[in-house]
Amino acid sequence: MSLFHSDHPWIGWDVEDGVTGRRGILRAIAPDGDSLRPAAWLLPHGGGIEWTTDPAALANPVPPVPDARPAP
Repeated sequence: MSLFHSDHPWIGWDVEDGVTGRRGILRAIAPDGDSLRPAAWLLPHGGGIEWTTDPAALANPVPPVPDARPAP
């Protein structure tokens, strides 16, 4: 993967950040800033500002729900 991104089985899933108790969509496992240490990047439901947490703090994953809209 590029830009030091790592694979993770929960990318795109709704996960809990065990540090803050917040839930969000796991967008990436990648460095935060100048450190090469990986961080989990989470996006709040409905959009907003991403936040980072330790990947080990991810818990209670919920798989994405398929788009139920009819095809155009």
